[in-house]
Amino acid sequence: MTTSLSMLLLIAACAAVTIVPRVLPFLIIRNLKLPVVVMKWLSYIPICILTALVVSSVLGEGGAASFDWQAIVIIIPTVLFALWTKSLLFTVIVGVVLMAALRLLIG
Repeated sequence: MTTSLSMLLLIAACAAVTIVPRVLPFLIIRNLKLPVVVMKWLSYIPICILTALVVSSVLGEGGAASFDWQAIVIIIPTVLFALWTKSLLFTVIVGVVLMAALRLLIG
């Protein structure tokens, strides 16, 4: 595969389109003083996104009638770890490591 200038420009444009909408709101809002209600509302966004990702991964592709049992097995210790540590970052790391270990062992 050869790399041409147009291909590099296309990759740079794709990176800009991906990065700008994600970074620009943070740059704009970091100098604003938001009301406490808005700050509290914004604090729920990470856990809502994580919950949506977890629920969609637990439910199989067949909908609510099918479950991914590997995900359910991993959710239990991960939720217990989250309740113990109350750290979103370490909870995500523990969940990913446990799922990787389970998939490595079971296949």
